[in-house]
Amino acid sequence: MWVKICGIRDEETARWIADLRPDAIGLNFYEPSVRSIAPAVAARIARGLPMEIEAVGLFVNHSLDDLLHRVEDCGIGTVQLHGDEPPEFLKEILDRRPDLKIIRAFRVGRKGCGALGKYLADCQRLEVCLAGCLVDAQVSGAYGGTGHTAPWDLLAEDYDSDRWPRLIVAGGLTPDNVSEAIRITAPFGVDVASGVESAPGIKDLALVRRFLEAARTSPAP
Repeated sequence: MWVKICGIRDEETARWIADLRPDAIGLNFYEPSVRSIAPAVAARIARGLPMEIEAVGLFVNHSLDDLLHRVEDCGIGTVQLHGDEPPEFLKEILDRRPDLKIIRAFRVGRKGCGALGKYLADCQRLEVCLAGCLVDAQVSGAYGGTGHTAPWDLLAEDYDSDRWPRLIVAGGLTPDNVSEAIRITAPFGVDVASGVESAPGIKDLALVRRFLEAARTSPAP
């Protein structure tokens, strides 16, 4: 099970979490977020990670030039888009940096995955290949990080794993519920931020350790 710990803001926390060997850490460049990180700190963290841990840059409605500038400065190979970026924007990213991997975040509510499917069809038409689809809870006015869970039952029914990119489940995951989320949705990976924090934006190492253990010991779907 691929596991990403998102919203790391300082080098000491990054070193602690890297010692636990998640598959990826998330560096949040969305300034209004309580989990946002200074670009210079992000660069030091990303360049200091062990090779087996992936640094993922999180962006929300950034300009193309700003996104590419931060990716270049930090040496980041994967971007995670959480805003209103259309498929055409993803195409522009890959036209400029075909080596980058893109994870697209979607907010899914009780209406299911219809809008997600249409978006992915447009990506296919533009020959945009995604590294994964991260599905978070749909909360009005928020781009993520709300602590609300996505509708796991609808994902299990509606997500077309045979034709769509690899599913990454996010939203409200904790050490206590991640096994259930994995059992129901059968994802490629899971992503956590608030569920391993002692306070908003403050990672709790014991919770991170418990989350990793729970995710990786969950029975294979």
